[in-house]
Amino acid sequence: MTIDATFWVMISFFIFLGLLIYFKIPQKIKTTLDENISSIKSEIDEADKLKEDAKNILTEHEKKISNSKAEIKLMVDKANEDAEKNVIKTNQDFYNLMENRKKNAEEKIKQLKNQALKDIKNTSVKIAIESVEKLLKNSLDKSKLDKIYTSSIEETKLALKKKSS
Repeated sequence: MTIDATFWVMISFFIFLGLLIYFKIPQKIKTTLDENISSIKSEIDEADKLKEDAKNILTEHEKKISNSKAEIKLMVDKANEDAEKNVIKTNQDFYNLMENRKKNAEEKIKQLKNQALKDIKNTSVKIAIESVEKLLKNSLDKSKLDKIYTSSIEETKLALKKKSS
């Protein structure tokens, strides 16, 4: 029988397998793989936990964002409402101011008109009195003037007594 190289390869293979079993290499490989599997599982569990935490944080932030948007909308609406009220109030104040100025101007015009009429009347009376005096001086003598003067004083006294009664 000739021993062939294949035979020696086969013998070497079986010796190798025997040594592997003797030194419990498959069991060590299995243990190492199991440890790697459990390590990977714990990392996956940790990643899932972190993912859930991230989802919760995302949900909280989305709620905060929506609440902030709602608050901002309320603030903008209130600011717009306040601005409208201020515009209305300013317009009303301006209208009231213009009405007061108009009334004051009308009152001033009325006063000036009355003063002008009073001045015209006073001037007319003065001119009439001066004209009458000139006319009387030229046409009447002194005794007639004294009579007219006395009678006008008496008429004035009577008129004043009637008014005071």
